[in-house]
Amino acid sequence: MKRLVRASFLSATLAVLAGPASLACAQAAAPADAWPQRPVRMVVPFPPGGGTDVVARALAQKLASRLGTPVVIDNKPGASTIIGTEAVVRSDPDGYTLLVSGSTSYTVNPALRSKLPYDPAKDLVPVATVARAPLVLVVSVSAPYKDLNALIAAAKAKPKSIHYATFGSGSGPHLAGALLEQAAGIQLQDVPYRGSSQSLIALMGGEIQLGIDTVAAAAPQVKAGKLRALAIAGKSRSSMLPGVPTVEELKLPDAVFDAWYAIAAPAKTPQSVIRKLVTEVEAVTRDSGLQEQMRTQGMEPVHLGPVATRAMIDDEIGRYRALAHRAKILVD
Repeated sequence: MKRLVRASFLSATLAVLAGPASLACAQAAAPADAWPQRPVRMVVPFPPGGGTDVVARALAQKLASRLGTPVVIDNKPGASTIIGTEAVVRSDPDGYTLLVSGSTSYTVNPALRSKLPYDPAKDLVPVATVARAPLVLVVSVSAPYKDLNALIAAAKAKPKSIHYATFGSGSGPHLAGALLEQAAGIQLQDVPYRGSSQSLIALMGGEIQLGIDTVAAAAPQVKAGKLRALAIAGKSRSSMLPGVPTVEELKLPDAVFDAWYAIAAPAKTPQSVIRKLVTEVEAVTRDSGLQEQMRTQGMEPVHLGPVATRAMIDDEIGRYRALAHRAKILVD
């Protein structure tokens, strides 16, 4: 027993005498199952205040409580989420740097951009999908379209006569509009705007005929009687607009576009860390308080594990790549 104590003391002394480099090596060699031993950083590739940031901060608060260590949000916006996503990909795969982002990082950019400094299939390990942010198709209450079928009929009668708002080439509304065109056999005209406030004002003012926006942005105007909701673009109805059918319910399953948020870690992160992350994130997403918090922000809480998330990413990349080719959507 005395020999063991003496040996342990000698090892510790040598590590201290060897200086900071040896200490760093000793820390790096610490078993992965001891994770976390210091604050965890969640990189959000968007500015503060947006939907992704709201989701990340809600998750961080709950995770910090469960993990017993701070979970810090690091906003790194720019280049359509590429800057923040690449920062995570290039970080040490030790579980202390995670990505919280929307489908733009995981599927849209890889599908639409030929030159990307990361490959989500090789450089990121999905942990979980935690929420969906459904898009809704809306028109002005003064518009003649009482339902989606009426709008489709008008578009078929006069191609390109219905203008809809996007947030630029390859944005969620742009892809949702292109999917609707192909599913319904119509031709619409996309018009880029800087954001929801500008596009919704244009819609209510009659500059455009169709809006495709997040439920969170459009629902207040729908409830105020200024806009009419025709359909939810996602796979399931929205709790904020429960009476609005989905495009799938309206016999247009190929028009489904789901915006979602997921957590991922750099490739080569130890499996023991990934397993613990998967367990803790699942527990957090089952929290009723967190679920209600997301719903008040216009999001639908969900939980998909790493296998289901990977399958969704692979499926959407193929689907959006084919869509971009057919619709000639270019973003590079």
